[in-house]
This record gives sequence, structure tokens and C-alpha cells, in this order.
Amino acid sequence: MVFTDDTELSLQAAVALANTAEDPDTLTTVDDLGGFVRDQGFTGRIDGDVAELDAVRAARPRLRELFTATTGDAVGLVNDILAEYRATPRLVRHDRQDWHIHAVDDEAPLAARMLVEAAMAMIDVIRADEMSRFSICADDTCQALVIDLSRNRSRRYCSTTCGNRNAVAAYRSRQRGDGNGSGR
Repeated sequence: MVFTDDTELSLQAAVALANTAEDPDTLTTVDDLGGFVRDQGFTGRIDGDVAELDAVRAARPRLRELFTATTGDAVGLVNDILAEYRATPRLVRHDRQDWHIHAVDDEAPLAARMLVEAAMAMIDVIRADEMSRFSICADDTCQALVIDLSRNRSRRYCSTTCGNRNAVAAYRSRQRGDGNGSGR
């Protein structure tokens, strides 16, 4: 494990949220948002309306900017988010999770909680000098974010789909004998 469980979960959820903006956009309806919130295990206030959907969709570019920033720029972005939402970290324990940090009230708007959770998780990333854990998918046709939490830092693709597509292309290239073998 590179980071604590709650940090990893927050980072994975934030990357997943940012990636919903990729083509095709997978966060276009209130039902899409409800499914995302359930899948990612968000707790607290959930309004389940169009205004909330719009606010969460508006958070996605900020997350992408955060995960593709240099360390110095990420520090500024984290500090801006924490100041904007007046983050006050506190220890909590709920559901099946042991002690972890919440930095805004559980009744704060969902988009605010998502941004602050990502910013808090990024504190650990920045302090550990691990910004290289974030990249863009190695598939030339994809611009999704990748978070690599593996020990050997071997993750190159955002999903199994992109990884498989490139493996098949590399295999076919080898079979043709064109020497490329990279799948691109």
C-alpha cells in the first residue's frame, strides 16, 4: 500500500470522477450521478437533483487540473480548494471505515465534499513526493487520467479496455512482422 486506505479511496474516486468527462461523458443525468455516488461510496448529504449534477460536473476540470499539475502548481490548487471551502479537518469513523479525516461538514454540497476529499488526499501525495503516480492513459486514442498505486509503478492504461486494445494491436503488429510491436 502506498497511502492509507482512505487516501487511496479518495484519489481513486476523484480520478474516476474526472474521467467521467472523457468521451463519451458518463455523467450526464441525475441517475448517472446516483450510480457514481453509490459505486464510489460517498456518504453525507446527497440532493439527487440537476443542480447537484451540474455542480459535480463543474468540479471535474478542477480535478483534472489538479492531477496533471506539477507539484508546485498542485500545492496552490490544493490550498485554494481548502481555503474556498473552509476545510477544517476532523477525525470520524462511520459505516465500515475506521478512523479517517473529513474536512468539511457531511451536510456540505456533494461537489464541495468531493473537491475537498481530493485536496486532502493530495496533501499525502505531495508530501510523499508521489505526483508521478498520475498520468494520462498510454492509449493514443484516450485522454483519461491514470492513477498508479502499484508498487512497481507499472500501470499505463486507464482501464482494462485500453490495455487490452493496445495488447491486441501489439500482438497483431508482431504477427504482421512490421516490427512496431507497440500497438500504436
